[in-house]
Amino acid sequence: MVIFAHTVDEIMNFTKAKIYFKITAIALILMSCQKNTNANSGDNRAVEDTLGRLKPSKVAFVNLSESYLSSKKASVQHFFNKNWSDSRNISFLVAKDGQIIFEKYQGFANKNKKTDINEETPLHIASVSKVLTATAVLELINKGKIKLNQKVNTILKTFPYPNITIKTLLNHRSGLRNYAYFTEEPGVWDRKKILTNEDLLRILGEKNIQLEFLTDKRFAYCNTNYAMLALIIEKITGLKYPEAMKKMIFEPLGMVHSFVMDYEKDRKNVAPSYKGNNVEIGMDYLDCIYGDKNIYSTPRDLMKFDLARNAPTFLNTDLKNEIYKGYSNEHKGTKNYGLGIRMIDWETGQHFYFHNGWWHGNTSSYITLQKENVVIIALSNQFTTLTYKVRDLAPLFGDYPFKIEKGELGE
Repeated sequence: MVIFAHTVDEIMNFTKAKIYFKITAIALILMSCQKNTNANSGDNRAVEDTLGRLKPSKVAFVNLSESYLSSKKASVQHFFNKNWSDSRNISFLVAKDGQIIFEKYQGFANKNKKTDINEETPLHIASVSKVLTATAVLELINKGKIKLNQKVNTILKTFPYPNITIKTLLNHRSGLRNYAYFTEEPGVWDRKKILTNEDLLRILGEKNIQLEFLTDKRFAYCNTNYAMLALIIEKITGLKYPEAMKKMIFEPLGMVHSFVMDYEKDRKNVAPSYKGNNVEIGMDYLDCIYGDKNIYSTPRDLMKFDLARNAPTFLNTDLKNEIYKGYSNEHKGTKNYGLGIRMIDWETGQHFYFHNGWWHGNTSSYITLQKENVVIIALSNQFTTLTYKVRDLAPLFGDYPFKIEKGELGE
């Protein structure tokens, strides 16, 4: 019996020891997980601090009256019916104060697959992508990660032009030549190979590509500027441009149908583009370059983007004002370019801000009427200049002196 009692005590002590060991082990694991979580949180905070996310608009707008909505909708509907036939591909939206007045989606996203365009169909927004690229760069400037007048070669070390700044890339006064032209010259690039942004940077130095004109002497719209800005975003964030745009703009704004095309993964899945006669236009060696183009989006997503860009929380006041200055005044006229935005400045003091796009058969128009808080967006994957005609809707909302055809707005 004594032996039995002694054995029970040993068993009980051993059991207690096992329980104690398990509890200790669990506690250590939990503490380790907590440390890892805290470490990851710290890393995430560091990443977020570097990225500078675009904040969604928190402005609480008063609901538009039914009479206002009905009147404006009728005019926009009349304009649409007058200009677009049922056979044309279009994604179209007009909104005020974040409230959709009119939207229309029609035609094929993919003619062969018989898939229709709807409100969730991402289309190539062509050079409207520049507005988003500029926004990401401006966010990095706002966070103090780079400076507006910083020399590009302090960031991209092999960039061969010492006088070009971030600002002269943004406002197209760098003097860089368009990559679509100089890569066609003999010995510059094998057009059977896909060209990337990194290839482009290397070519500028190795092939001794000369500037078209001295930096900041005049304006010349050039896609190469924004391809370089995409590389700057990558260098500063440590992320590839598609991922940086996702984390800085698309995710925080809930732009769930927007993305930068990954050439290898997406080219067979995205909506193709077409000539005006519906003949499909294939991709070519330039379709991997991003920053100047290659963002796919929807009008509803771009409406969210516009609200965020016009919110009081977007950038500090001084930097925001820099966007909407006209930097090219060598010749007298109303048309000008700011930082990633086109503009018309009339002598009356009225300002019209917009950006158009064209790549292959994709055409796009983004119009932001800031005074009236109206956005007009038109996207098409079937080539047509009618996409740009949507600016004629501006006088429906404010004093914009465009020449409008009689009866175009149904008035």
